Amino acid sequence: MSAGAVSGRAKGATRLSLTMNQPTEPKADKSGVRRHNLSLVLRTVHDAGETTRAAVAARVGLTRPAVSSLVEQLLDLGFLVESGKTFSGQAGRPGTVLKPADTGPAGLGVEINVDYVTVRVVDLTGTDRVRHTERLDNRAADAPEVLARAARIAAEALDAAAERRLVPAGAGLALPGLVSGGTVRQAPNLGWHEVPAERLFGDALTTLRPGTAGLALTSDNEANMAALAELWSGTLGDLRTFVHLTGEIGVGGALVVHGELLRGAHGFAGEIGHLVVDAEGPRCRCGSRGCLEQYAGQAALLRAAEASGVPDLVGRAGSGDRRALAALAEAGRMLGRALSGAVNLLDPEAVVLGGIYPQLMPWLAPALAEELSDRVVSGLWTPDAGRLRPASAATDASRGAAALVLHDVLSDPSAYAATGAGAGTAPNGRG
Repeated sequence: MSAGAVSGRAKGATRLSLTMNQPTEPKADKSGVRRHNLSLVLRTVHDAGETTRAAVAARVGLTRPAVSSLVEQLLDLGFLVESGKTFSGQAGRPGTVLKPADTGPAGLGVEINVDYVTVRVVDLTGTDRVRHTERLDNRAADAPEVLARAARIAAEALDAAAERRLVPAGAGLALPGLVSGGTVRQAPNLGWHEVPAERLFGDALTTLRPGTAGLALTSDNEANMAALAELWSGTLGDLRTFVHLTGEIGVGGALVVHGELLRGAHGFAGEIGHLVVDAEGPRCRCGSRGCLEQYAGQAALLRAAEASGVPDLVGRAGSGDRRALAALAEAGRMLGRALSGAVNLLDPEAVVLGGIYPQLMPWLAPALAEELSDRVVSGLWTPDAGRLRPASAATDASRGAAALVLHDVLSDPSAYAATGAGAGTAPNGRG
């Protein structure tokens, strides 16, 4: 899946539309067909986890000799490994098990938030191989310093990944605020305006690790990245249309429609934290009044509950502290007020709550669900409808950023191989 608000990528959701007035695309040549088929085979093995050549051929509709040729190339390039034999119980020779390689190309995901930076390296199997988090008050530093810190943490993670024979295929940056073209246009909670985040991060990383010069970078809003992580790696099953909220210092939102991010005309869709829920409410950093995050963001919740942190808030709520319960109930009501508008407008299958919200759902959810039940006109959002979902534990924005890199590799392994980034990484000695 392509990201929209990123360097070198389309800024809006792309939809193929064929009309009689449009020229048809040229027919692919042999090399183009093979390139497509390499991706098809690699993605089939990746999605299966482990499979055989015969099963791949049956799945994709290619002949067994064609699949075997493509598999051999993917083995040589280090994208796949062979692992023993499998017996079908039928006549014939056992098949060799194919799996994605756990060495070679990997995705580097970097999440920069108001009070922390998380970096993770994910291999082609989808497994976290390295994860570093540092708690930092990024409001106390200017943007270049914050991005240099993130680059330092990323460099340390890449050093650890190299020991595991992993090579970054690219880096994804999950950033707060409005992001397009590699630039943070506005991030009110950090005070950033027109910050060239990709360039600053890339320059800092190259200084620390010269071998990463030219590493492909992509960036997007952190809530979008978290939604992609939930879509690709979460526990939503067949659910493909949902609203995703991330509760951090502020409140981020993302909209997924039929498995694609809904980005809007400029890539800025989903800023639900700045929906006004009370026009006479407190002043927000964005300049408006009564924004949702002034009631349901982490900073607002802790302030209202007089709690020292999220664990303290959870403990107070669990022990029946009246101030904590009141703050959470008010946050739930305001979340429901904002989300009911989104649900009426977009008709999602579910709302997924991430960030700090899964820990707080026992106290947030009742008021939130009641508001949705009262305000959503379809009648489908009753408190017992099961449409409020906690985000999966491992699906934060850094995972989505890493997964976005790996989706590019899976979509065109030939392009990655052509860069030479994976040279010498083939785990089976073929490369």
